[in-house]
Amino acid sequence: MTHGMTRAMRGTPIRRTQAERRDESERRLLDATAQVVAEDGVSAATFEAIGRSAGYSRGLATQKFGSKQGLIEALIADLHEKQDDALAAHHIDDMPGLDALLEYVDLYLSHLAEGQATRAYFKLLAGAVADASELRAAFGGSHDRVKDRLSRLVARGRAAGQVRREVDPDAAALMVGSLLLGVSIQWLVDPDTDIDAIRRTSLRTLRLALAAPGVVTQETRP
Repeated sequence: MTHGMTRAMRGTPIRRTQAERRDESERRLLDATAQVVAEDGVSAATFEAIGRSAGYSRGLATQKFGSKQGLIEALIADLHEKQDDALAAHHIDDMPGLDALLEYVDLYLSHLAEGQATRAYFKLLAGAVADASELRAAFGGSHDRVKDRLSRLVARGRAAGQVRREVDPDAAALMVGSLLLGVSIQWLVDPDTDIDAIRRTSLRTLRLALAAPGVVTQETRP
């Protein structure tokens, strides 16, 4: 018997994630968007193709999101909600700053190749940059959100004496974010890239670069 089942039988409400709280039609349309983009590319992500993949009409996708830009912005927001839920499940915000930063990197790289949503995100990002489209602003906001989170973790680690005093939180956040972005693009170009080897090397490198002398961080998965 699972923990969730036990709570339900006792009458205790089971907390659903933000992503789970989306209504079924919106959930299916977003999942269909990720699937179409991941498998067939950005140009294939028409409302007609997405609606057909989700089992709905083209009109419902238009009604829900208004435009293709609205749909893509909703997909980006959905991916962030899923990430926030995953980080909350691993209690990232309860960890010391440097441990939390390393766990963030560890989780990101451990799950990079799972599912189609991440592949779709980076295909859409590449298309937005190449076409100089209005979606660049949405991706810029997305990356700022990640940078702010990472910067707070570094600042918290520095305040607690875990991170070297000379480390600038914003610069360190951009460095880590750029590392993850670069690995993601490399994986998109070459799906056979050994992500696990990069994960282990990245964690060792970040410990050496950021940890204050004498600080021992929690070990992440081997």
